Amino acid sequence: MSQKVLLNATEINIALHRLACQLIENHDTFTETVLIGIQPRGTFLANRLKELLETVYKIKNIQLGYLDITFYRDDFRRSDKPLEANKTNINFIVEDKKIVFIDDVLFTGRSIRSALTAIQSFGRPSEIELLTLIDRRFSRHLPIQPDYRGRQVDAINGEKVKVCWKENEGKDAVYLVKS
Repeated sequence: MSQKVLLNATEINIALHRLACQLIENHDTFTETVLIGIQPRGTFLANRLKELLETVYKIKNIQLGYLDITFYRDDFRRSDKPLEANKTNINFIVEDKKIVFIDDVLFTGRSIRSALTAIQSFGRPSEIELLTLIDRRFSRHLPIQPDYRGRQVDAINGEKVKVCWKENEGKDAVYLVKS
């Protein structure tokens, strides 16, 4: 198995700043916008973006939640091993709010479809956008596209995109892994 570095820590940091600026352009003070990290891996990106928006760009009172989609997936019964759900933590109203779903990699689109279904349990947002660090554009099973993307990657089906965050893997990096 070989791996190629797609983004190093500096390039990830640049992409995060660019994504934060794009969010500010579209959502200004975030009074009507909430960020929702899709469990498990989207939460790292969501936390980083919230921290950047608050500390560097001085946006106050950003609401951030985490959404577990485990049992909303269309493939959750197809595995022989028992699934481990993550925690949903949305302690604010999403009714009539603009939501930005945040996930690390957009691959087939099935996770986002699941998130669209899961969020309905919390109310009816006025608008939903999608932000991903990596967009694997030729792998889609559903007609879902990101509104914000850090990097577009053309990976064939035998290749995997692995996003590492210093919070859980000790360093920031994105790899293209060939099996």
